[in-house]
Amino acid sequence: MAEATTEETAPQTEESTDGTVEAQEVELPESSDQPMGEAAGKMDVLFDMALPVSARLGEASVLVRELMELAPGSVLKLDKRVGEPIELVMRGKTFAKGQLVVVDDQLGIRISEITSSTPPGQ
Repeated sequence: MAEATTEETAPQTEESTDGTVEAQEVELPESSDQPMGEAAGKMDVLFDMALPVSARLGEASVLVRELMELAPGSVLKLDKRVGEPIELVMRGKTFAKGQLVVVDDQLGIRISEITSSTPPGQ
């Protein structure tokens, strides 16, 4: 059985006389999800990076009129009930849920669930 060989060439573009550029399709090599060689060991530097995490207590829909009437002492009712899980969010995505707790004189969240990163049905 003969093996097929591929010859890599740089893609070429040609500019037409009216100034538009014609693009050509290029075959790219397949990529692997597995870390390769030396780069895999360099991932450790990422573990010391800080990322902002937010806690989503709930949401409310407010008319502009009501928003303008808010003042110190006003109460804004959220859509969550007492005891419902609080969502932990990073870069707009919920990654965990938990319960609101008090730690010394600060608020905290006791993690009860790490949400799946796999889309449903996969």
